[in-house]
Amino acid sequence: MDTASMGAHDDVRTAPRALATEAVHAGRDDLARQGLHAPPIDLSTTYPSYDSRGEAGRIDAFAVTGAEPDGPPVYGRLGNPTVARFETALARLEGTEAAVAFASGMAALSAVLLVRASMGLRHVVAVRPLYGCSDHLLTAGLLGSEVTWTDPAGIAEALRPDTGLVIVESPANPTLAEVDLRAVAHACGSVPLLVDNTFATPVLQRPAEQGARLVLHSATKYLGGHGDVLAGVIACDEEFAGRLRQVRFATGGVLHPLAGYLLLRGLSTLPVRVRAASANAAELAHRLAADARVAHVHYPRIGGAMVSFEIHGDPHEVTAGVRLITPAVSLGSVDTLIQHPASISHRIVDADDRRGAGVSDRLLRMSVGLEDVEDLWADLDGALGRPLGGAGNCATSHSEPAPANRHTTLRR
Repeated sequence: MDTASMGAHDDVRTAPRALATEAVHAGRDDLARQGLHAPPIDLSTTYPSYDSRGEAGRIDAFAVTGAEPDGPPVYGRLGNPTVARFETALARLEGTEAAVAFASGMAALSAVLLVRASMGLRHVVAVRPLYGCSDHLLTAGLLGSEVTWTDPAGIAEALRPDTGLVIVESPANPTLAEVDLRAVAHACGSVPLLVDNTFATPVLQRPAEQGARLVLHSATKYLGGHGDVLAGVIACDEEFAGRLRQVRFATGGVLHPLAGYLLLRGLSTLPVRVRAASANAAELAHRLAADARVAHVHYPRIGGAMVSFEIHGDPHEVTAGVRLITPAVSLGSVDTLIQHPASISHRIVDADDRRGAGVSDRLLRMSVGLEDVEDLWADLDGALGRPLGGAGNCATSHSEPAPANRHTTLRR
């Protein structure tokens, strides 16, 4: 196995390629030259070196810039060839110069906060809702940060001289609210904008093209796609990536090579999975919107495989009543999952803040998978219980442009 080019696996590419092609080939372009078809898994934690002076020079260079060391790997905490393949591929899909992978999405977000805090920029401006643990990390100030919560229109006014970061999630977890990323990036001025792109994936949107400097993924979700890997990743420019690598090295939040392999494999089917699951989700959103047992349906105008809906009855009975759909946290797998955010994913958020962000006690969040849509609907229909009578309204159009903090709410 060639381990000498951890950050340059795709040097042979000379022309732009479509997203579906990139998903299959990015991070793998050197394999044929090595006589390989499947990417190798390098499980080494350390690597031999007979040139101590050269090794010292490479470590010194890393300490200054955080750039990936030239030549063979040094130590697993500095980087790993298998993980580097995934990073190369994800950066290509998001259209950024680099990507840095971590042991989880929360480890990735923590590294960003630590980078900015190390520069004396501890203040964060954020828009709710965010993923519940992201909200908690900011609100509790566990890393010494201070947060100002605002809506998209208030971002510019909330900025301070010590503001190091603006954070939005679009579509948001769990309400699927969307923001105008280009407008938000403009409001940030010189302050880096971090967009959590976990729900949309680069299949549906590429925030860097709209002005975001940092793109966060809980790679556990759609990027892995099979519910069997825990990971996080930041796509960004090379300068910021260097700082993130330094934090990763110092704190040890590294991604295991086997996880890197599974993520690279997951990326190859990402466009197919997202589009197929999105078609199922759109159909279920339409049927839920026409159902008298459902009060509101939230489905993003950008599309996607996530649907949230508020019911007239008891949401706990729905999660207890499904048989094909799995009642579980997380999302983005090939199978359909449903959960009650107020009890689980957003339980850690203060109840008033949670409800103020639109996370009602009757809201259910569903990650739609690849099953037959008729089987999914039959399971949902049974779990929702006896109809209350009356008829619902059909889904509204998703085609018109929307203002900041937009999402499509399908109402009865």
